[in-house]
Amino acid sequence: MSTTQHWIDGAEASEAGARLADVTNPATGRVTGQVALATTDLVNTAVASSVKAFQTWGTTSLAKRTSIMFKFRELLNERKPELAAIITAEHGKVLDDALGEISRGQEVVEVACGAPHLLKGGYTENASTNVDVHSKRQALGPVAIISPFNFPAMVPMWFFPVAIAAGNTVILKPSEKDPSAAIWMAELWKEAGLPDGVFNVVNGDKESVDALLDHPDVQSVSFVGSTPIAQYVYERGTAAGKRVQALGGAKNHMLVLPDADLDLAADSAINAGFGAAGERCMAISAVVAVGDVADELVAKIAERAKKLRTGDGTRGCDMGPLVTSAHRDKVAGYIDAGIASGATLVVDGRPGQGAGQFDADGEGFFVGPTLFDNVTEDMSIYQDEIFGPVLSVVRVDSYDEGLDLINRNKYGNGTAIFTNDGGAARRFEAEVKVGMIGINVPIPVPMAYYSFGGWKASLFGDTHAHGTEGFHFFTRGKVVTTRWADPSHGGINLGFPQND
Repeated sequence: MSTTQHWIDGAEASEAGARLADVTNPATGRVTGQVALATTDLVNTAVASSVKAFQTWGTTSLAKRTSIMFKFRELLNERKPELAAIITAEHGKVLDDALGEISRGQEVVEVACGAPHLLKGGYTENASTNVDVHSKRQALGPVAIISPFNFPAMVPMWFFPVAIAAGNTVILKPSEKDPSAAIWMAELWKEAGLPDGVFNVVNGDKESVDALLDHPDVQSVSFVGSTPIAQYVYERGTAAGKRVQALGGAKNHMLVLPDADLDLAADSAINAGFGAAGERCMAISAVVAVGDVADELVAKIAERAKKLRTGDGTRGCDMGPLVTSAHRDKVAGYIDAGIASGATLVVDGRPGQGAGQFDADGEGFFVGPTLFDNVTEDMSIYQDEIFGPVLSVVRVDSYDEGLDLINRNKYGNGTAIFTNDGGAARRFEAEVKVGMIGINVPIPVPMAYYSFGGWKASLFGDTHAHGTEGFHFFTRGKVVTTRWADPSHGGINLGFPQND
């Protein structure tokens, strides 16, 4: 049984007597390996490597940085199936979904290939007599990325291509549940020609997270995870004087108006609610049905949900397992709570029930697609981010009631409206208090040249991921005012400079 170690200074790194955690294939329930959990001392070693590497990488030409980024992009494109297989084996999502995850991360790599344009400053000649002003953006130094289990490739790629292209060095702390993707990407960076120490990986748990948050040489922290941990990361990181962008949880709503194409809406609810077994921060978990549309919409969603094939992600199934047995039990507990609170269970994904039939060997961590109707705002299945394949239908009488429901929710990550009424869609776009909005698009993850991030309890910090905001997060601005004296200039003037 192999042990996933760390990656420091361009090579695998280990510690004698390190604590170990199991790595499990969620589709079979079998332990397939172990991962070493870093101590604070090892994190300090990784940061020291990043500090040393920054001394040269931070002054490396944009042309050289860009050429390495292009090489990484080409290697990743050629070897996507390798990385997808690793993701499926440790996270459980189906292979097609894993390939899609890599492709979305690749978009950020491609944007980072255009870093020279995005890092340009401004210039004003003769702002005052013989005085010129120009601006520049410079790298921060060593930066930390703390990424979640649900997207072991894509989420780190939201950050590290931008950070590296901008001249920073990176310490990545992936989830200990699926650590191998990070090491694979570190090896790919070395093959692409990235200097040793520019990209380091430390595997671990809370000890390594706290070590990164507290280390004085770590200049910024990028985090994606649950809202309570995002708030913790933000508060501890900013208290240590760091820039922090901490993306938290979500409860994404899909508002369906009576004039919507209900087949499109039902397909979209299935795709957005049950893709990756609902383990997405952009998953739709609450369908808000307006007026008389609810009965027909629920029937269409139920018909489609019952046809989904759940099982081992390597077998061509539609949906894979949940990441751990504990998480499976938590999701099943929410189904029990929904029944107890009076919601109508339309499709039951618990093992042995309706949609709870699974194509896999062993004891995988499965919950099938689950659909509730007549869900109300006070129920836990509505209030909490379940992070599983549980879709709730909330009935409202009007657009205004649906909008108010969405805006009252503490989360503000993503939302969608399904309608053929352009005026209603335009009004929703203006009035909804959510960071990312889809109009007849169920998962409105923006292209990488825009920025990703929510509002309210879905984001702690001021800066979203990738796009222009990402480049601003990973750089500091300077403004330089210059005057070269004319050879004939002379004399002393103690007055305040005048703009003449």
